[in-house]
Amino acid sequence: MSHASPPPDSDGPQRFPVVVVGAGPAGLTVGNILRAASVGCLVLEAETREVIERRPRAGVIEEWAVRGLEKRGLARNLLDRAELHTACEFRFEGERYRFPYGELTGSHHFVYPQPLLVTDLVREYADVRGGEIRFGVRDVALHDLDSDQPSVSYACPETGERRLVHCDFVAGCDGARGATRAALPPERVRIARHDYGIGWLALLAEAPPSADCVLFGCHARGFAGQMPRSPELTRYYLQCPPGDDPDNWPHERVWSELRQRLGAAGAPPPTEGRLIEKRVLDMHDYVVEPMVHGRLHLAGDAAHLVAPIAAKGMNLALHDAFLLGDALVARLTTGDDSGLGGYAEACLRRVWDYQEFSQWLSEVYHGTAAGDPFRAGTALARLRRLFTSPTAAAAFAEQYLGTAARY
Repeated sequence: MSHASPPPDSDGPQRFPVVVVGAGPAGLTVGNILRAASVGCLVLEAETREVIERRPRAGVIEEWAVRGLEKRGLARNLLDRAELHTACEFRFEGERYRFPYGELTGSHHFVYPQPLLVTDLVREYADVRGGEIRFGVRDVALHDLDSDQPSVSYACPETGERRLVHCDFVAGCDGARGATRAALPPERVRIARHDYGIGWLALLAEAPPSADCVLFGCHARGFAGQMPRSPELTRYYLQCPPGDDPDNWPHERVWSELRQRLGAAGAPPPTEGRLIEKRVLDMHDYVVEPMVHGRLHLAGDAAHLVAPIAAKGMNLALHDAFLLGDALVARLTTGDDSGLGGYAEACLRRVWDYQEFSQWLSEVYHGTAAGDPFRAGTALARLRRLFTSPTAAAAFAEQYLGTAARY
C-alpha cells in the first residue's frame, strides 16, 4: 500500500491510510504514532493552530500516561518543565488533612497544562515528523464507514470548496460535539449519561497558589478546589448551580467564597489576583458504546466524557490514543488486526473504572453541601476514613493515580 499522497492543493481526491479528525491530545498522539511508523496520516482540525495551542483545558497527567508519551518520543518538554505533585490536601470541618500519595505509593502526578502538551504534539507531528495537518476546516462529513473504502469530506477554509479524502480508517478525536460522533447511526449507539445536578465555576487567577499542592475544600456552602498551574497562575473551582451565569460571580464574591470554603486552621487564605477566566461547567459524564463503527474508531471526548471532578479526561484520551495508534500501525504495516478488534473493550475497562471513581469522589466533594444531613454525614465518614484507614488510603491512591495493575 502506498503511503504517498498528492500535495494539499491538488484538485483531485486525495488518499491517506488514516484520517484523524481533531487535533487535541488524542488526535495528535495518534498522528505522531502513525508518523513514527511511516504511516501516512492527515489530521483535520476545525480551529486554527493558534487557538488549539492556547485554549485552556486540563493540566493533570498521570505518571503512566507520561511514560507512554515518553516511550513514543513525545515527552521531552513535559519532563523538563512539568511540576511534580506528590500530595493533595482535603479541608473539612475547619481542619486541613494532607494526603501524601507519593510517600504511600512511590507514584506522582505531573502538572503540565494541556495547551503546552498540544503545542509540543503539533510541532512534533507537523514540523518534525512531517505529518499533514489542515486547520480551519469546516463541515466535516464521513462517508461509507461500513465499507472498506471510507472517505472524509470537508470545506476548504480558503475557497469554501468541498475536498474529499479517501482512507482506510478514520480516527474520531474531535470531542463531544464533533462530526465523528454525529456520524454514528443513532439506532446502533447507546449513550450512557450521568448528570450530577451541580455546576462548577471554573476560574483562572493571575495569582500564585496558596499551597504547594491541590486543595479540596468540602464545605457546607459548596465545594472549592485549588489546582496550581504555575508559580503565577492558579486554577480554582467553586461549586455553583448548574447553568449559573459567570456574571453572578464578581471578583469580591469569588474571593470571599474561596476564603470560606478553603478556610482551615493554620492555613493561609488564597492569594487574590485578577480573574482572567470565568466559565460555568455543568458536571456530567457520558460513555458512547460502541466506540467503533465500521472503519471509524472514536477516542477521547468523542467516545466518553468524564467530569473534571477527578482530573481524568486527558488521561483517558491519551490511553485511547496509545491503544488506537499502536493498533492502526499493526494493521497497516503487518496486517495484524487484533489490536483494532480489542480496542473498544480495552479502552472501556479503564473508562468505566474512572467514571466510577469520579462518581464516588463527587459525593465526597459535594455531599456536605447537599442540604441533606444523611448525605453530609456519609460524605464526612468517607473523608475521615481516608485518614484513619491505611487500606482506604491505599485504595484511594490507586484510583487517584490510575495505577491499578489491571482494569
